[in-house]
Amino acid sequence: MSATSSPILVTGGAGFIGANLVRQLLGRGHQVTVLDNLATGKQEYLAGLPVEFIKGDILDVDLVNQVVRGHAGIVHLAAQTGVPGSLADPRRDCEVNVTGTLNLLEAVRATADDRQQTVRLVFASSNAPLGRQTPPATEDKAPLPISPYGASKLAGEAYCLAYHGSWWLGTVVLRFGNVYGPFSAHTESVVAKFCKDILAKGALTVDGDGRQTRDFIYVEDLCRAVLLALESSVSGEVFQIATSVETTILELAESVRRVAGQDAGIEYGPARQADIRENYSAIAKARALLGWEPRVSLADGLRETWRWFATARQ
Repeated sequence: MSATSSPILVTGGAGFIGANLVRQLLGRGHQVTVLDNLATGKQEYLAGLPVEFIKGDILDVDLVNQVVRGHAGIVHLAAQTGVPGSLADPRRDCEVNVTGTLNLLEAVRATADDRQQTVRLVFASSNAPLGRQTPPATEDKAPLPISPYGASKLAGEAYCLAYHGSWWLGTVVLRFGNVYGPFSAHTESVVAKFCKDILAKGALTVDGDGRQTRDFIYVEDLCRAVLLALESSVSGEVFQIATSVETTILELAESVRRVAGQDAGIEYGPARQADIRENYSAIAKARALLGWEPRVSLADGLRETWRWFATARQ
């Protein structure tokens, strides 16, 4: 796929990652179409941008078949995101994350020329499919999901790989670390939650004892990985996209307090159900095959994220 000017479809493009990715795609000269049902995304995140916006659902087969046509690349971000939602409604989680992904793959298969890989599809996943593992997370470990969300994302990964193996579709799976950054006000990610906590009540609420660990990646770095995956000739592969740095939630809380310049207190709530205790990723494969690595430190990324939250509140 051409590095510039190619038409790209972003499902879930009005969400947190999508709003950032669309800006990077436009900056590289791509024509961008966004498909989003606005269940969680916000159309105002795309205000003033030269994109074609289509309000619709990935479960609408006819719409998906229509929208996919004419695009050289697809970034599939639309999903039921997160463990809590999957615990509350496992069936809906499966429908969106599995059937929705299958709808896209079928639409691509209907338009792609076999073995030419003319359409590339980048699938957004996470470490949830790996589940019960000793870190670091790597691409060669057997998945052992511990939540319906992990199971549905694993199924989506499997379908992407199977459609490459069966019909040579140009699919790539990216397992995102814990992403943070601007345009995340509507999300329940821990960085966004801490920023909102400080602004709303001057104190942070930590789930559990705060000794859980995560691998935090700034959204700008993540979007560069997506662009490289779109432009790469590598297909039928899974990549860990993170920083390889393990950070406890308590360490994160202290860092957010520092960049906010506020002496916010820390409160403790119950531990989250089906939550992975320790989690960070090895990224050697992404370095070797995609030529990607993170550039933004946690301190710098948190500073930019806090600036966005503080400004958005005004």
